Amino acid sequence: MKFILLLSLIGFSWAQYDPQTTNGRTSIVHLFEWRWVDIAKECERYLAPKGFGGVQVSPPNENIIINNPSRPWWERYQPISYKICTRSGNEDEFRDMVTRCNNVG
Repeated sequence: MKFILLLSLIGFSWAQYDPQTTNGRTSIVHLFEWRWVDIAKECERYLAPKGFGGVQVSPPNENIIINNPSRPWWERYQPISYKICTRSGNEDEFRDMVTRCNNVG
């Protein structure tokens, strides 16, 4: 049991050395609340040329819509399904964004 615990600790601590970015790039930018189309453009025009290696986005799954107060930021974290359909865009736009960002690194 102690051996398994030791291996787990080693594995978890080693994960910090693999940030899941393109080789040689370790910076990640947060583009929460951005539209998928705009993120794809930003990857191509600015982020890739400046050496960023990853983008974090708002949750892509369908969420509840709250109108009082008017569309608060935290509604994005109230999922109602696994459909990729939010105020950032639809599934096709999300797929296009991922492809375009991956193509430029």
